[in-house]
Amino acid sequence: MATTLISGGTVVSATGRAAADVLVDGETVRALLQPGSPLLGADVAASVDRVIDATGKYVIPGGIDGHTHMQLPFGGTEASDTFETGTRAAAWGGTTTIIDYAVQTYGQRIQDGLAAWHEKAAGNCAIDYGFHQIVGDVTPESLIAMRGLPDEGVTSFKMFMAYPGVFYSDDAQILQAMQVSRETGMLTMMHAENGPAIDVLAQQLVDEGKTDPYFHGIARAWEMEEEATHRAIMLARLTGAPLYVVHMSAKQAVAQVAWARDQGQNVFGETCPQYLYLSLEEQLGSPGFEGAKWVCSTPLRSRAEGHQDAMWQALRTNDLQTVATDHCPFCMKDQKELGLGDFRKIPNGIGSVEHRMDLMYQGVVAGHITLERWVELTSTTPARMFGLYGTKGVIQPGADADIVVYDPAGHTSIGYDATHHMNMDHSAWEGFEIDGHVDTVLSRGKIIVDGNSYLGAKGDGRFLRRDLSQYLV
Repeated sequence: MATTLISGGTVVSATGRAAADVLVDGETVRALLQPGSPLLGADVAASVDRVIDATGKYVIPGGIDGHTHMQLPFGGTEASDTFETGTRAAAWGGTTTIIDYAVQTYGQRIQDGLAAWHEKAAGNCAIDYGFHQIVGDVTPESLIAMRGLPDEGVTSFKMFMAYPGVFYSDDAQILQAMQVSRETGMLTMMHAENGPAIDVLAQQLVDEGKTDPYFHGIARAWEMEEEATHRAIMLARLTGAPLYVVHMSAKQAVAQVAWARDQGQNVFGETCPQYLYLSLEEQLGSPGFEGAKWVCSTPLRSRAEGHQDAMWQALRTNDLQTVATDHCPFCMKDQKELGLGDFRKIPNGIGSVEHRMDLMYQGVVAGHITLERWVELTSTTPARMFGLYGTKGVIQPGADADIVVYDPAGHTSIGYDATHHMNMDHSAWEGFEIDGHVDTVLSRGKIIVDGNSYLGAKGDGRFLRRDLSQYLV
């Protein structure tokens, strides 16, 4: 097995930073050494197969994106990134693990939904991957099948309070699933929006001739997110289930999570880069149909109402614990265009898996978060939250050698003709400039990105059987 020494860099963890050399033996980290340490010999560099010079750069654990949707059927089409293209793009951006969502559709067995996602991903991924399970049809049979998911290495499941007729579960179904969560220790993940009420508002807007993408955000008002978040918290409190609320965008909904956490509940919140940087007015409200590029759910919120600033603050105070992407890309042509004349028919999703690490680093540059918090939000806490910590999310002896060498003196221009490897015909991040650059990416010891060269291959990634959450109180 090849040995690699990453020398001269600053190793950054969730708890601090220090000058250290990292010795990689095969697929795992063997040692962290003080610069010049003779512990493993007088000249370690001469004894290894390769040396990566990280002088002046940060050495961080590979990013973990805990929320992606590769090849997801939605709105009459399918997310444009395959597991091959999406994970390759993730690798370019310093993400070395994704956790995607296997889908049980209405009338389908959970086991068959999970098997279908294994078939899509197996042998196609550039980086390691795991699955959450979407439970789209709560029946007595489904509740039995859910109990077997931890044995399959799937220790979290997602439910929807939105999308009636597609994924929606009512309160009684959610209650029963949360009882399984309490019994098994699995993490309940929730899309918290009041779907039936949103559908009424959306229909009323269309009836008034308000059909542009902007009105997607108006129909999915922040009150719908706050109300559903509170309801999910109450059901979790009643059942004793741990709750993780996905893609939070409204400051009022985050206040509900903060309240529950102050009461001692195992309640957690996730946000995404789009809710930190983009807005209802500037992107979703773009002229004509252009705003369709940014149609996602929960929707982009009003900058005038201060939601973006509130999201950054919640990340600083740990009222929100993780940043994922909810990567669900659709092209404008033949996909987003399905909603021309009716915003309700626009496939919901934004492509971000390639840019999360960079966009969050820009938050360090801007003073929103610390360098350590950057690592914590994008790698260490997702590893703990989803039962991967120790193997993933940290640079320490015995951990997988998922490592990113990040250059704070570098620069990254984001755009379709600049930095763009996702399988979509536009960039939701066109024109963004990042004061940093992903220089080198190792996945289990293999260099898969080196400067402007991609050295990985289809099938490099392995399925991860996850343990129960390591983040619960």
